[in-house]
Amino acid sequence: MSGDFESTRRRLTTKQAETVSRLTRCAVEVLRENGFAGLTVRLVAARAGVAPATAYTYFSSKEHLVAEVFWRRLSAMPTDDVVSGDRSTRVVDVLRSVALLVSDEPELAAAVTTALLGRDPDVVHLRARIGLEIRKRLLDAMGDEPDDDLLEALEMLYAGALLRAGMGYDSYGHIADRLEISARMLLP
Repeated sequence: MSGDFESTRRRLTTKQAETVSRLTRCAVEVLRENGFAGLTVRLVAARAGVAPATAYTYFSSKEHLVAEVFWRRLSAMPTDDVVSGDRSTRVVDVLRSVALLVSDEPELAAAVTTALLGRDPDVVHLRARIGLEIRKRLLDAMGDEPDDDLLEALEMLYAGALLRAGMGYDSYGHIADRLEISARMLLP
């Protein structure tokens, strides 16, 4: 079954997957208009044309909903773009693509930072999936010579950089540039 039919909570039928997709699309629209503070699952449900109870069967909180939006975007990013060039270039390409994933949507980017720091069990689960996906991409970029210490340093680097951008200390574009400089310092 494709990733579109999986949820944090359960596998989805085609109709359920369409509802979840509609809810995630509408969540981004509501975020653009109201920011994270104004986002509610009820408001998203109304925008999507579903009952609030239906929305809550898929999403336990607004943090869960926003984390799902980020997860879907990350998992939809192509992985075959990072196959050429030397090891450093491949790793930098992965870090840049993750850093710029929501860079053109400031309300979503800020919401993702807040949401992924949440303690909701569904967010914790998605945060782990997101981390594993980024780890997999970094490992693929590192090639035949993975180094556990280097991998952990790169993970800490991107996590700190994205938190810094999400807190508004710098733009995502500048953070992506700084990630490249810092990663190249770490990479042999």
